[in-house]
This record gives sequence, structure tokens and C-alpha cells, in this order.
Amino acid sequence: MTEWYDQAIVYQVYPRSFQDSDHDGIGDLRGLIQRLDYIKSLGANTIWLNPVLTSPQVDNGYDVSNYYTIDPKFGDMATMTELIQKAHQLGLHILMDFVLNHTSDQHPWFQDALKNPKSLFRDYYIWEKTENGLPPNNWGSFFGGSVWEEHPQEHGSYYFHLFDKHMPDLNWKNPEVRVAMIDVAKFWVEKGIDGLRLDAFIHIAKGPLTQDYPTTSNDPVVAEPMFANLPNVVTYLQEFIHELRKINPDLFILGEGASAGPNLAALYTREMDGDALCDAIVSFRNLPKTVRPESDESLSVDLPARERLDVDQLPISIVEWQTTLAQTTQPTLYFSNHDLPRMATVYGDEQYASESIKTLATMLYLQKGIPIIYYGEELGLKSAELPSFAAFQDQSVTELSQRVAPEQKTAVLKRLSETKKTAARQAMPWDDSLNQGFSAHQPWLRTTQKQTNVADQENNQDSVLNYYRQLLQLKQSSLFTIGHFRLLNAPRAVIMYQREFDHQMAIVVTNLSRNEQLVQLPEIFNSEVALACGQWQLDKRELNLGAWSSVVLISQTL
Repeated sequence: MTEWYDQAIVYQVYPRSFQDSDHDGIGDLRGLIQRLDYIKSLGANTIWLNPVLTSPQVDNGYDVSNYYTIDPKFGDMATMTELIQKAHQLGLHILMDFVLNHTSDQHPWFQDALKNPKSLFRDYYIWEKTENGLPPNNWGSFFGGSVWEEHPQEHGSYYFHLFDKHMPDLNWKNPEVRVAMIDVAKFWVEKGIDGLRLDAFIHIAKGPLTQDYPTTSNDPVVAEPMFANLPNVVTYLQEFIHELRKINPDLFILGEGASAGPNLAALYTREMDGDALCDAIVSFRNLPKTVRPESDESLSVDLPARERLDVDQLPISIVEWQTTLAQTTQPTLYFSNHDLPRMATVYGDEQYASESIKTLATMLYLQKGIPIIYYGEELGLKSAELPSFAAFQDQSVTELSQRVAPEQKTAVLKRLSETKKTAARQAMPWDDSLNQGFSAHQPWLRTTQKQTNVADQENNQDSVLNYYRQLLQLKQSSLFTIGHFRLLNAPRAVIMYQREFDHQMAIVVTNLSRNEQLVQLPEIFNSEVALACGQWQLDKRELNLGAWSSVVLISQTL
């Protein structure tokens, strides 16, 4: 049975950066409502909304202090209700980011747990005591340092935080926690949202808390096997989703499994006891990458490596994801999100800026799977160039900046802008006015340069924006949503595949290089070019593709 989300085309909105309606420099829900027609015009049918619940904003909303209210920076409950209603009127679904691994340390549960050792909420979180003045183990936080933070008034008593110390992990072993989080999710499902994106769900089960992780380092180590993808994740997940589907059987559950490969993605999307778990998985391992060669030997600090697409591993990766998930779900197809550098920065080719974005999008989004398009990608936006180390709002950058020689500041800032997630969260450029139509106020994230904008691309028939519209119109058809997928043999750096549904067949051919490529096509009758970009020439079954060019052929089968 085909569900609505099997044909979802998702547009990810980072709300503080999309549209500011009250001109305080921060995007908001009213601004998003004003831009719903734009999202609809792209061909998207689902909006993934990054966190908007009440939060101290230590981690841009992923530190929730009240699960039942909208953060005043973004609006209020009435505006959220209006957003849901108006989106539905346009045929758009709302997918809400849901943080279930941790809360803010300002959440009333944690505040009560801090004040009272006998609080009912103490066991809502993960605590351990030691007598040697050291943390319970050597596990490291994703944000640096130990996963353990000592209670400010209780010597030797530590709470667990995988992320920032202001984001304590919930204790999912406690049945009361599981019920409480189910109740929160039910509240939003009853408000009319169409799905949940489960943030960091693979971490809700933990290993033995007093066991060190083997390492030769004296520093805390990120010990993923001790707190990622453990067996109880499935147990907790099944209970959580089962209760929500009682309210809305058609609810779309998108799980974030950052370190999950195809086999784990299949595990998290299979049916158990008649209930499906997640409907799809977002993994950071969806595209193979390799490190770009650099010449930074003269710099005084070690910098994050720039990456690019590994075209040699790409065909293997495509087959692995498509075949492994074929019996349970379909892959999610995306290049970037709020946690990654932008698509154009990582995968694009500066010499063929427009063509490379169009061809990459064609290669990925016409595969079998659910496209997830990060706001601004459809314009070919690059990660922003940030003007200072402070602009990154990142403790690791602050520490690194103290070791940078003054004459190297510009080069280091450029590299950080190309690799750090904050630089991918810039204000959406709507036009060429002051602050590019985002706000009358300076945007919350300052950048050093203007990029392309929606208004300019609307008026350019050959723009990336208008190409995306054509591409997503194709994607809406059953041929490209639920049609059979098969990867075909092709020269190096060429991805060619076949889609087939009912009496239609498509051949998608994309050249992911600067070199001209001659491709032998399979026999395809009465074909028409449905979409193309770059330089190409078709002679019977021989297709000559120029640099970063692509062609989509569609025919009626016999």
C-alpha cells in the first residue's frame, strides 16, 4: 500500500533564517506563512520545520525548555495553528522536528531534579556518583569534553549529556519518561502536524555507564558503540510510534540516524508485531565523500578538511542503499541540512557553478527515494562567508581562534565558512534590497557577501531555481516516486539509471565531471528528452555529454 509520504518531496525550513515578519532579524512562523506559496511553487509537498519550541537557544532550539509552547522568537500557538491550517489548504504537509534524546537544563523537570535529590524528576535524567573526584567513565561529548557534568552543589554526583552540558540526556529506561515524551508527541499530532522528524533517536539507549571505552588517549573519547544504535533503541521506538499511530495511522515518522548505514536504516524501518517503526531514515552516510587535496602546510592551526563527492564509490553506495532498503522503505535523497555545509560548497564545481548544481540534483532526486531540499539549495546558495570567529557561535572555533596568527585570519575564516554548519544557516535571499528581503533589520547571522536571490532567478529561464521546478515536477510523477529503479553500467563519473512504472520508462544520465563523456544508452523506444542541462548531443543510442551535463529520456514501453 502506498502512503502519502512515499511520494513526499520535502523542503527543509530553518525558521530563524527563512523570513522575518516582525523585523527583529530573526525569521519566524508568520514569515514562513507568507512564503508558503513559494514552497508550493517549487513542487515540494512537505515542509520539515526545524525546532520552534520554547528554548534558551544554546543549540538553536534543540535544547527544549517547554515542549508545549512556541518560542516567542518565532511566534505563538495561534500562529503555529494558522501555519498548519494554511499549509494544509495548499496541499502541504508539516513535519515537525522533535527532540527526544535530551532537554534543556532550563526545563522544569531538570530544574526540579537539580534542586532536590529526592525529586521524582531526578530519575528523568541519567545520574551517576563517584568517590574519586573523576567522571564515571571516559566517554566524550559530541560537543567536546566529557559527557558528564558535576552537579554544582553535590560533589561526586554527575549528570549525562551527549551534546552540550546545558542539554542533559533523558533516561529512557524510566517508563515515566517514555510516557511523558509520548504525551508531548500526542499533543502535537492532535494539533494537526503530519509527521515528526525524530532528532538523534539512535542515542536514547545507553550502555553500561561506569564502563570506560578502550583508548590510548587521556582525553574523553566519543564512544559511539556505547550510546548509539543499542538494542533498546528499537524497543523504545516501537512503543513510542505505536501510541502515536493510534491517533494518526498516516503519521510520517522520519528518524535521524546520523551514523546509520543501509543495514541499520533497514532495521529502523521494518515492521515489528504489525507496527512499522520509522517510515524513513536520514543518515549522514547517504553519500560517499572524499577529502579534497589542500595546501595548508603554512597555516599555524589544523583546520577541518573540505570534502567532495567520491564519484568512484558513488555507484556502489547507490546500489547498496537502494537494494538494502527495497523491502522496508526507500532512501532519503539529500545533499545538505542545518548540520552540514551547503551542497554548492561541498559538491559544486566553481567552474561550472550552475551546471554542476543542476546535474547533481538530477542525479540524486530522480532516484527512488524521498528528496529533502535544504532551503536555498534551489538557488545554488553556498555556505556564507562569516566575518569573525565569534559569528560561528561555536566553542571549538573560539578555542581555535586563539591560536591563529593575525596574517592567517582571512584564510582560516574562509576554510571555517566552507566546513562549519553555522555558515550554512544564513538568511534566505529573496531579492536585491537591503538584507535581501529577509528583514528590515540586520539578520541574526552576519555575512560578508551577497549571493544570488529568488527574484533574480525567477526572471531567468535558465536559472537553477527554474530548473529545480522542472525537476521536481518530473519527480511528482509515479514513474519517479514509486517506479522501479535500476543502476546501469556507465563510464567513470557518469551515473546512469533506469526508472520504470506501468508503461513508462526513463533513462537518467548525468556527467559528474569536467570531462566530455560518450555514453552508450540501452535500447529505448520512442524516447523524448524530458529534461536536460549543459551541452549534449544524442545520436541514436550514443549520447555525448559535455562537462557537468545531464539528460532525462522518457518513453512509452511496449
